[in-house]
Amino acid sequence: MFRWLLGKGARRSRVERELAAIDSQQWAAAVAQHRFLAGLGAQEEQALRERVAWLLASKGFSGAHGLEVTDAMRLSIAIQAALPILNLEPALYEGWTEIIVYPGGFLIPRTEVDESGVVHEYVQEAAGEAWEGGPVILSWEDCGPEVNPEVNVVIHEFAHKLDLYHGDADGMPWLGRHAPQLTPRMWRRVLDATYDDFCDALERVEAAIPPHVDPESDDADPWYKTLPLDPYAATDPAEFFAVSAEAFFVNPATLAGACPDWYALLVHYFRQDPLLRMGGAPVPPPPLPRAA
Repeated sequence: MFRWLLGKGARRSRVERELAAIDSQQWAAAVAQHRFLAGLGAQEEQALRERVAWLLASKGFSGAHGLEVTDAMRLSIAIQAALPILNLEPALYEGWTEIIVYPGGFLIPRTEVDESGVVHEYVQEAAGEAWEGGPVILSWEDCGPEVNPEVNVVIHEFAHKLDLYHGDADGMPWLGRHAPQLTPRMWRRVLDATYDDFCDALERVEAAIPPHVDPESDDADPWYKTLPLDPYAATDPAEFFAVSAEAFFVNPATLAGACPDWYALLVHYFRQDPLLRMGGAPVPPPPLPRAA
């Protein structure tokens, strides 16, 4: 039963123990807290439960700044993290062992080199971080159940882990054995085209924001909300993939309507169709708001 679950991350006995330890009532309550899981069939839910058990058996959870990570928190995070690999090999999450949970946002030192070669060092507040070969770091304040139904920090960071599994974070996850119908050339072609289109759309949105509206303020949100993805997706292809993975699972209709080729590629890669599961239909993004 667990042959496909076994790998470097967990032993059979540990997976079996974690699976047996998941209380049915707690499981039902945890699943119900995440609305994007609505529509899961019985077989899919059982597969999700087995992958959750694998995650709980193979990853340690640590609380930072005095946070006590409860069983309910572990279960919620594991459910969200397991959804992307619902029909994939859990081995894609191997090579690291720890999930660190902060009570809220945390600070990360950053270093960037500008076009002139000048090095800039600064501290950035973050809700999540995935280190190459290292832990996934999460803010519980930002990744708890239904904090914001339009985003998902856990799926975002675990998408980075999929991206990092077989190389650099570049928006090109390892296609391996689970996606034989996809090729790196096909992926890169669709990714580049969709990413470029999104960046162009973001430029148009920014140009449409009236001069009296601060583009960094909440007042600019009506313009940015016309985009199918959070503007952060324009950072680079790696972030585009991670933000797209969030939208794919929690807001599939908008992504499918605006980026059908990219959405279809993600359906083949993840081997699941959240839009079909949720019984929805693609809808186009709303028009740009009129300037006040």
